[in-house]
Amino acid sequence: MTTTPAAGPGHDPGTFREDWLEGLADAYARTVRRVPDTYGVVGRHAPRPGKVAVVIGGGSGHYPAFAGLVGPGLADAAAVGDVFASPSAEQVYRTARAADGGAGVLFSYGNYAGDVMHFGLAARRLAAEGVDVRTVLVTDDVASGPPPVEGQPVDPSRDRRGVAGDFFVFKVAGAAAERGDDLAGVARLAARANAMTRTFGAAFAGCTLPGANEPLFTVDAGTTELGMGIHGEPGLRTTRHLTASELADALVDNLLRELPEPPAGGDGRAAVLLNGLGRTKYEEMFVVYRRVNRRLRAAGLRPHRPEVGEFVTSFDMAGVSLSVMLLDDELAELYDAPCDTPAFRSVPGHHDDHRPADSAAAAPTPGTAAPVREPSATDLPATAALRAALDLIAANEDELGRLDAVAGDGDHGIGIVRGLRAAVAAARTAEPGPAADPRSAGAALLAAGLALADASGGASGALYGTLLAETGAVLAKARAYSTALFADAAEAAQQAVSDLGGAQVGDKTMLDALDPFRAELHARAAEPLPGAWKAAAQSATRAASATADLTPSRGRAARMGSLGHGHPDAGAVSLSLLVTAVGDHLNG
Repeated sequence: MTTTPAAGPGHDPGTFREDWLEGLADAYARTVRRVPDTYGVVGRHAPRPGKVAVVIGGGSGHYPAFAGLVGPGLADAAAVGDVFASPSAEQVYRTARAADGGAGVLFSYGNYAGDVMHFGLAARRLAAEGVDVRTVLVTDDVASGPPPVEGQPVDPSRDRRGVAGDFFVFKVAGAAAERGDDLAGVARLAARANAMTRTFGAAFAGCTLPGANEPLFTVDAGTTELGMGIHGEPGLRTTRHLTASELADALVDNLLRELPEPPAGGDGRAAVLLNGLGRTKYEEMFVVYRRVNRRLRAAGLRPHRPEVGEFVTSFDMAGVSLSVMLLDDELAELYDAPCDTPAFRSVPGHHDDHRPADSAAAAPTPGTAAPVREPSATDLPATAALRAALDLIAANEDELGRLDAVAGDGDHGIGIVRGLRAAVAAARTAEPGPAADPRSAGAALLAAGLALADASGGASGALYGTLLAETGAVLAKARAYSTALFADAAEAAQQAVSDLGGAQVGDKTMLDALDPFRAELHARAAEPLPGAWKAAAQSATRAASATADLTPSRGRAARMGSLGHGHPDAGAVSLSLLVTAVGDHLNG
């Protein structure tokens, strides 16, 4: 998961709240407007006479919570405090007054002492002026304390805090108010949503506040904090850095044992939110959600309109949280109801939560191949040679990435290893035999080239895929193996790679290793294949090292000027490793 500190513009901490709220109102003037002389926003649709006003709020630094969730079908207004601080009672009062349509006000916010006090003071003032006010605290964070006891008031110093589960509670309350429920009904349903919601999170790195030079809190490098709060509150425990699958398991395991009794008529439906805390990239969250989805379905839950994204953040904090709200028919109807806010829109539509629990695991994944089995005596020549190449290149994966990162994006090693795994699996399936027939190897290499290009992707994947497929095309037309046959195959492969990529020898690419390999094979065409191949591979290895003296003139590396000078080309090195591995296999 991403842990690199995020870079951003400098901010004046003294005006930060004013500046970002004004920018939000400018950008989303079609949806929200500033409450005059107040650090709060109110929806363009509010106030609406006869409608309950849902007012939310909390500190800055958590966007989209809270101001980003104001709009028809969700909250009517949000009061905003300074960074990680509650809005004052005066700000809450003015914001609520701007949203009040005469049917009462529902306050909802996370269970933090400052919020409880200031919203509580505002509620008392509104009540003294004749405004009916109800409050629903969000208490979804299972890492922060014992669950509140139904029927008893929440103790902010004892009971659970509110984190990303805020979104579910706000959404249900906003939808109930939008359809015309009275204040008691809106409050009842918001409390019901809170009772059915649980959240558990994990952090990999802390956050830095506007104007600060040091992080507000930190997470030790190479570790994960399970259960850390959105302001850096201590969680359950510290563990080593987790893979995406391990992280998903930790999130699900900690939630499943905390879920309430399923509601009657729920049929296993559950709203699911995988929430990013500010720095974790969406692609990374989707990787985690893939595992989360399978685990939840295996536990008998049916994710209903799942959401993956940022809903309650913590500036540039690296981490994610998982929220689950168990649904009955009424909660599902309200969760599905349309809304339109700066950060979240929902429109009525089809949602498939009736997929069998095992269907996700059974679904094929494009671009991947079956696991590669260990080498065996039954592997035919092309498969065995590719497997030897995979083993050697995988052993050098990090070094290839390092070389590629000098003037590229550093993914060459990862991509080629991934592609070769797919190539081995495809060759094993496609190689019919017998071993002495080059047409059998040709069929295997044709399939392997397509599989490599599909699994590896990128320019290198396409070039390597072409190299294997073109070699296979030459072998598929032959009747017997010979060094001359492979020299012709190398010639055809080099021409195809050059045509596809537009590079020439001397441009600092894989061609600079492939060309001397081809030339040496031609020069030794009359010799036995094992010895000729080994000599050609040695020429490729020397040429790959010599690319350190070349300046790139193709691709992204060419735009980096002389930056790559002094370092061998990653593609040339990987090509030399591939032919070396095949040569060692032939001689073994």
